[in-house]
Amino acid sequence: MSTDTNADIIYTATDEAPQLAAASLLPIIRRFVSEVGLSVEERDISVAGRILAAFPERAPDGAQDDLAWLGDRVKEADANIIKLPNVSASVPQLNAAIAELQAQGFDIPDYPEAPETDAEKETRARYDAIKGSAVNPVLREGNSDRRAPAAVKAFAKEHPHSMGTWSKDSKTRVSTMSAGDFHSNEKSVTLDAAQTVRIEHVSGDGTKVLADGLSYPAGTILDATFMSKAALLSFLEEAIATTAADGTLFSLHMKATMMKVSDPIIFGHAVRVYLKPVFDTYGDALAEAGANPNSGLGTMLDVIADMPQADEINAAIKACLSERPPLYMVNSDRGITNLHVPSDVIIDASMPAVLRAGGKGWGPDGKEGDTNCVIPDSSYAGVYAESVAFFKENGALDPTTAGTVQNVGLMAKKAEEYGSHPTTFEMSASGTMNVVAEGGDVLLSHDVAAGDIWRMASTRAEAIENWLALALERQKLTGYETVFWLNKNRAHDAEILRAITPMLEAAGAMDKVQIMAPSEATQHALKVITRGENVIAATGNVLRDYLTDLFPILEVGTSAKMLSVVKLMNGGGLFETGAGGSAPKHVQQLMEENHLRWDSLGEFCALAESLRFVGEARGDADVQVMGDAADDAITRLLSEGKSPGRKVGQDDNRDSHFHFALYWAEALAAQSKSPALSETFAPVAARLRDDYDTIRAELSQGRGQAVDLGGYYRTDPEKVAAVFRPSATFNAIMDQAAG
Repeated sequence: MSTDTNADIIYTATDEAPQLAAASLLPIIRRFVSEVGLSVEERDISVAGRILAAFPERAPDGAQDDLAWLGDRVKEADANIIKLPNVSASVPQLNAAIAELQAQGFDIPDYPEAPETDAEKETRARYDAIKGSAVNPVLREGNSDRRAPAAVKAFAKEHPHSMGTWSKDSKTRVSTMSAGDFHSNEKSVTLDAAQTVRIEHVSGDGTKVLADGLSYPAGTILDATFMSKAALLSFLEEAIATTAADGTLFSLHMKATMMKVSDPIIFGHAVRVYLKPVFDTYGDALAEAGANPNSGLGTMLDVIADMPQADEINAAIKACLSERPPLYMVNSDRGITNLHVPSDVIIDASMPAVLRAGGKGWGPDGKEGDTNCVIPDSSYAGVYAESVAFFKENGALDPTTAGTVQNVGLMAKKAEEYGSHPTTFEMSASGTMNVVAEGGDVLLSHDVAAGDIWRMASTRAEAIENWLALALERQKLTGYETVFWLNKNRAHDAEILRAITPMLEAAGAMDKVQIMAPSEATQHALKVITRGENVIAATGNVLRDYLTDLFPILEVGTSAKMLSVVKLMNGGGLFETGAGGSAPKHVQQLMEENHLRWDSLGEFCALAESLRFVGEARGDADVQVMGDAADDAITRLLSEGKSPGRKVGQDDNRDSHFHFALYWAEALAAQSKSPALSETFAPVAARLRDDYDTIRAELSQGRGQAVDLGGYYRTDPEKVAAVFRPSATFNAIMDQAAG
């Protein structure tokens, strides 16, 4: 990879389908932007890259920590980064990446599930820094402006995606905790002055400091809360019983990637409760063998296969599954259930899928059925409960007439729950959890029991101020109704309201915005877009994540086509390219059939925005023309139906890249704002058009056949290039030196 630290655009190397698609798209981008004097550098934030960076002493040539480098770069005023979706690794994914790297000859250690020695604890700490959403909190030094591009929205109205049929008699429901969860136990305080705090656990064995030296500036909101293990287990038992009584599918919806400490534990409890008869009989043997339910049923089954009682335990699991209500299936053909892998069912993608399908999920019999959507913590479950109720009453959303929900999200400085990973703990004993100021004052306190999950999060004043300003800026620019999704009865939201109310008053904007609790705001937003109107949702970090999947999936069929701009607080720009949740299935199909259905539309949109950002910042009209021409190419790509299809024989990702290049060149040749660019790209466009049939034929070589990428998490660049750049004719045009 390039080490050009002065590159104008940084393009991230990530994982799975987006990473593979970059092998085809990046040469096109480099060829075009070189004509306006811009350079593009790639930085590796993939799971494999981050693992090697965590053990540089074991990598043959060393390994640069590109994520740390980017963490510094996003704080610079001229930062311009195109960030592709990356894997937020669960433990099973981390272990798979480690095994692959070891097989490729890298001398890296195994992941210690239960570290005992100091060396094992150090190894575990290095790996834990890679788990979950380790990338986004580092890169997101700004707040989020996310919306469907105009071309994407227009295309969805003209070519609507499929929507399931809702019935008022649907048994689909959302089940959530009413007490004992993070929402009900939350306490919050705003720091009047800068503070350095510690987190301590006081029990019968004395006081144990769990974290110390945590510094926060004045105005920071600190939140602390916990989930009661006893309340959680009781709720899960009740949810299973309710599912059985309703005759529906049992589906658990969580965020075991972003909430990498708390949610895998909760997921593990769900596995234990669902398979309670199995754990009652074989729990000790399973624990001794290392079968950890936190990693999901799939990993457990792998461990069980090597146990002496394998047949007996598998029979018990099969019997339990037949007696319990049927599980919602991730892949019914392969027998992969909702409880197999924590990272397989991520709430922000899985719940919109249920809603889009008319409240249906796939059961183990391969048939669709109503489902009990189990969301343990009630903090945001009401968003989905209100959606279910709305669609039962009003029927499915009509994409041909629906308006849009844009989002302005508070996420800078690791805001709210997504910044709580280092300060989340599973209680080893009953006692009291305290957040203590340097002078000894207890700021927040909870009485906890063994097994409870306690966490602390923070939100900084400068992030809140920037978020509010961004929301008002978007409102002024669009004229859309703006709603702040804040619940005055929730401890954290009450502190946010205390902070923003005087700001709104000072800006003369109190009468220009509305403030609604998330459940109420959900119903309101659905009514607005059903009328064909538009609204801006100003939300916190988790709701930003949830809503920017929920509404795009309903409105345009996918969240991968969203425009996601992070206005970095020091002046730079981070341009994110959409969701990557379906990427594993795409890679599997590619490896089996040499067909990649990943749609790079998100990358195209981010590129156009990135170019306009550079052009505006530098006062370079030609760069802005190039960004506008990319937008023209996107519109034409959609209107002419050149996005990837799902099946072999249809266009795939490589074909869409070729058409994007063709339409981009033709748009540049046709425009009149920059005669120099028109003159430069007219012959490029002519060559691409003249060689159209040859290039298309060369691109289709090998389709339908299995391909070898040299790996999954760490692919072989030469093998990937051979697969993704099969047209010598196209390559010759794209590899031509600028000028």
